[in-house]
Amino acid sequence: MDDLEPLVPQGPAEERSPNSHCTQCPISSQSPGDSKVVEDFRRRLKYFFMNPCEKYRARGRKPWKLMLQILKIAIITFQLVSFGLSNEMMVTFKEENLIVFKHLFLKEYKDQRVDRYAVYTKTDVHDHIYYIIDRFINLQNLTVGNHAYEKIEGEYTPLTLCQEFFRKGSISPGNDTFDIDPHVDKGTRAHHFIMYFFFCDSLKLNIYLTLKAINLQTVRHHELPDCYDFSIIIMFDNRAHSGRIKINLENNVGINECKDWNVATGKNNHLLLFDSLVILACFTSLVLCTRSVCKGSQLQFHYTAFFHTYFGKTVSWSERMEFVNGWYILIIVSDILTIAGSALKIGIQTKDLTNYDVCSILLGTSTMLVWVGVIRYLGFFKKYNILILALRAAFPNVIRFSCCAGLIYLGYCFCGWIVLGPYHEKFRTLDKVTQCLFSLINGDDLYSTFQKMREKRYMVWLFSRLYLYSFLSLFIYMVLSLFIALITDTYETIKQHQKDRVLVSQLQAFVAECRDQPDSGKYKIDKEPTCCCFG
Repeated sequence: MDDLEPLVPQGPAEERSPNSHCTQCPISSQSPGDSKVVEDFRRRLKYFFMNPCEKYRARGRKPWKLMLQILKIAIITFQLVSFGLSNEMMVTFKEENLIVFKHLFLKEYKDQRVDRYAVYTKTDVHDHIYYIIDRFINLQNLTVGNHAYEKIEGEYTPLTLCQEFFRKGSISPGNDTFDIDPHVDKGTRAHHFIMYFFFCDSLKLNIYLTLKAINLQTVRHHELPDCYDFSIIIMFDNRAHSGRIKINLENNVGINECKDWNVATGKNNHLLLFDSLVILACFTSLVLCTRSVCKGSQLQFHYTAFFHTYFGKTVSWSERMEFVNGWYILIIVSDILTIAGSALKIGIQTKDLTNYDVCSILLGTSTMLVWVGVIRYLGFFKKYNILILALRAAFPNVIRFSCCAGLIYLGYCFCGWIVLGPYHEKFRTLDKVTQCLFSLINGDDLYSTFQKMREKRYMVWLFSRLYLYSFLSLFIYMVLSLFIALITDTYETIKQHQKDRVLVSQLQAFVAECRDQPDSGKYKIDKEPTCCCFG
């Protein structure tokens, strides 16, 4: 690979090409004082790129950041598990209530796919609407849960029927005539008008009702119970005017702090203290890692000025980026997400906030990044470091390759959606097409995808065969193979470079000339030079 071309020292500096990237520093032409400055700076650079264990042997500094990251892994994982259990109870309560409402308010409802629940006659529509109204009125005599009506300023919230309809509609299929004003109005109509207009010009009828309940599961886990507001919408969808009116029930949930509660265990202050500990640990880690990134940036400027002053050379951006530790950036992002997520979690536990989804995303992402950061410490071992170097070296080429393959993939997605969508369920929407094609690349559902096109029109069937065979041949046998070969080639190149001890940059060659070992004692007397030393 071009970016991994061997750049090894090839002899004395005065005998080498001036265009060589790893030209050794011409120390022999410098004064003894200048030579000492070069050696001191080279030793300083080598210390900067040491791992925590080597730095401990060099200067006796304890690896506080390393120990803090290990502690963070433990406490953040425990925090996520604790929040996950609480979140699981909340999600279970919401999902079970949704099933309860469907059985309570949808006539003769069976556990099945929602889009299959529909009515086909006027009588069925009337019966279903009256059924919902009757069940709502007698709710507290029917439900086995702790459901109740919502009260606002002492008044119960009523059940509301709202309709979407054409402003004007006159349809006569027998005469192949119609007269429609396509503007859609929304509003509540009187009861007998609802029945009439529902079949002539109505597009949708929505029934709104609000119920309240208390989740008592959390009490067993020594947490305060949540009060839930269930805003239920029952939709009669007649937009297709096909004679099939689909009925769907949706449940929008709001979580509030209970106004008056009395639990023997009281609030769980231990969790609040633990979350505060997590915030403190992450803030400390954030400060330490930010400090290390700033010191690395400062040293990068020193290195650039040093080479310009002593050797009259410019430093490439790729060498400058070696001073930016990507793992510290990863840890900083993880710390910020953890602090924000922990603050939200404290708000949820104290019932000041109820945004479980945002908190889940923050804590889940931060925990993922923390565990990914463990790879950094595996990189201290030579065999694991080969894998990390290969992934880092292959990443730019993988991104470029993925962009090219993505264009072809999108072309197939649009083509499959527009041609096969009307005849195949898996190609019905653009989102389903992308999922179907990605699963085909991984070898999933191949047979069922082909079989569902057997009884279609011959031209569509023939096109589907050409479409699927060409896609599978292109992506499985060519694109996927090239993708794997790209990473494998990079891995073998890195492995060979490490075996031959090839130095791939001017910076690495410059630092490698320092032969002082970490336990030599020379690093303890080093004094870091300032910028003024270089010009």
